[in-house]
Amino acid sequence: MDLDVFVATHQGEWARLDALARRRRLGGEEVDELVTLYQRTTGHLAKVQAAAPDPALLSRLTGLVSRARSAVTGSRTNGWQDVARYYTVSFPAALYRARRWWVPVAIVSLLATALLAWWMATHPEVRNSLITPDRLRELTRPGGQYEAYYSDRPAGSFAAQVWTNNAWIAVQCLLYGIALGIPVLYVMWTNVVNLGIGIGLMASAGRLDVFLGLLIPHGLLELTAVFVAGGLGLRLGWTVIDPGPRTRGVALAEQGRSIIGMSMGLATVLAVSGVLEAFVTPSGLPTWARIAIGVAAEVAFLLYALVLGRKAAEGGEFGDLDAADRADLQPVAA
Repeated sequence: MDLDVFVATHQGEWARLDALARRRRLGGEEVDELVTLYQRTTGHLAKVQAAAPDPALLSRLTGLVSRARSAVTGSRTNGWQDVARYYTVSFPAALYRARRWWVPVAIVSLLATALLAWWMATHPEVRNSLITPDRLRELTRPGGQYEAYYSDRPAGSFAAQVWTNNAWIAVQCLLYGIALGIPVLYVMWTNVVNLGIGIGLMASAGRLDVFLGLLIPHGLLELTAVFVAGGLGLRLGWTVIDPGPRTRGVALAEQGRSIIGMSMGLATVLAVSGVLEAFVTPSGLPTWARIAIGVAAEVAFLLYALVLGRKAAEGGEFGDLDAADRADLQPVAA
């Protein structure tokens, strides 16, 4: 493409678009003209990017398209409406669309945890290779470290510590996906091992009911958030391998934006589980009441992700940026 000819041909349109975009008030015909010129110039920008990416011209057209878009759509004010829309539409839609990744991760992780716990509980030689009998009694006795863990610190600071720890695990899963998802598998396996060993040791001491009574009130929601993070990390890793019909850069950009958005939602979910762990798990409520609270929180999350999320996804929501916030690009033949 001859840039000099291209610029000379469309210079008048760009000047007119710039003049219209800078006006505060436009008549009906001028608004129609603004929209038409904006669409044309967006196409011009895409052609320049594809065929002759001259930096100066790209900068000029990008700025022009940005001003024109503001004039066409009006300025946006991000506030409580955006926050409300995120939690009622974008986040649940993203959860629903990612369900084919995090639901299998949850199932495999729970099965592996159950198998490891059974192995630990029924094979004394395995326990003895990992821990001494004295240490085992210290961990599993009434009032031992497994029980005291939830009540030996002030609830407020404990909730903050739990949230920070779990949020870091989730962030690791989200970020490590770019490395083909391999580190995500390690993080998930570490989580399985820690949980499986704890369950197995308490079961070997005949105190499995106590351990589950301490784990379930907060653990269901907490583990689900970690499974979601792991599934998203693996999806990102698979996108590196197979971006589908999109270019790898476009596919990774879309998945990256989705992960950034999901991280805020998962941080909120983990904050709720941290509050449950700090204030409900060690509380004086009957075991059945604490378990009921944990189950209710988990059911609420699943309904939020799979029912509300499905409704939002069927409405065309992807959990990505709003269309008005994405790049102004149109498909151009190579």
